[in-house]
Amino acid sequence: YQSLISVNGIGPVISSGIISEIGTIASFQSHDKLAKFAGLTWRKRQSGNYSSDETEMTKTGNPYLRYYLIEAASSVKNHIPEFKEYYRKKYYEVTTHQHKRALALTARKLVRMIFALLSKNRIYSNY
Repeated sequence: YQSLISVNGIGPVISSGIISEIGTIASFQSHDKLAKFAGLTWRKRQSGNYSSDETEMTKTGNPYLRYYLIEAASSVKNHIPEFKEYYRKKYYEVTTHQHKRALALTARKLVRMIFALLSKNRIYSNY
């Protein structure tokens, strides 16, 4: 709980929601497994040598955890310059669904950070 509260933009409600939906971080071997549990992964469309660049999010995971992570990403992008720049970069990469796509990708980046903080039991430091 303290690890997540230390991140600028994540408050007690979002932090509690994320912790309650994850349970114990030891259940997940990697941040990829945690992202899959949350439903923040993308479908693969391929045939032979062809691989599509336009794929949609699977959304097969825990909808409550996905909601908390996307809300956290929305707040964190306004408080941490690294996440703000990442959001802006992803926003301008495409012409359709810019905000939704950029927010989902920012949430995916946040999952990597949350996994590291919780698995190592560290406090976030912004430097």
